[in-house]
Amino acid sequence: MTKESIDPKVYDLYDEYCHSEMTRRDFFNKASALVVAGGAALAMAESLLPRYAQAQTISFTDKRIKPRYVDYDSPGGSSGKMRGYLVKPDGKGPFPVVLVIHENRGLNPYIEDVSRRFAVEGFLSFAPDGLAPIGGYPGNDDDGKVMQKSLDKDKLFTDMLNSARFLKNHEMSNGKLGATGFCYGGGVVNKLAVIMGTNLNAGVPFYGVAPALENVSKIQAPLMMNYAEDDPRVNASQAVFVKRVVA
Repeated sequence: MTKESIDPKVYDLYDEYCHSEMTRRDFFNKASALVVAGGAALAMAESLLPRYAQAQTISFTDKRIKPRYVDYDSPGGSSGKMRGYLVKPDGKGPFPVVLVIHENRGLNPYIEDVSRRFAVEGFLSFAPDGLAPIGGYPGNDDDGKVMQKSLDKDKLFTDMLNSARFLKNHEMSNGKLGATGFCYGGGVVNKLAVIMGTNLNAGVPFYGVAPALENVSKIQAPLMMNYAEDDPRVNASQAVFVKRVVA
């Protein structure tokens, strides 16, 4: 099934499902009730769900990398402790480092795969799990998004900021820090750019909400900002934010 064959109403429902506490069962029930052109809405809805095993591009057993989970301190965060997925490339280092920040559902298999992709390219890559203080990613996105919504937003961001500092100062780091993130993680990258100033060397946010516009002048890192064509919630602040960063 192609992008063009999926009715926009199904995309809108999927967006609501991803960004609310709607269960998968409710998502399918609501999709079944939709009247769409060009096919069955339920089949369209099913085609949008991630299939992490089939989508994996770099295996955790790939000989070019050494992945492991690490624990570290996170003062001021959700619990004072954090856990993340550290992937070391082959070689002794030091390496440039990349922080990979998950969406609104914790450290799922896709984010771990992205982290491995960076390691294959020669970066020490690190993906923190914002859900670590409350048990970690539960193995499915539905429960993950409910867990993440339960966290204090400021403390969760502090955990992400501490993760960036942990990675930048890691013994295998050469001190050059990049950050990328998706959805919630994209917004975190934008905010890290404000908070960290010259301590962040580059950021690549994907459809991240803009930081407070009065703070944009504090950004020192080059940003490559990626937005979806049809994303009203995030794009509402896109134009002014991009204009100020470019200026």
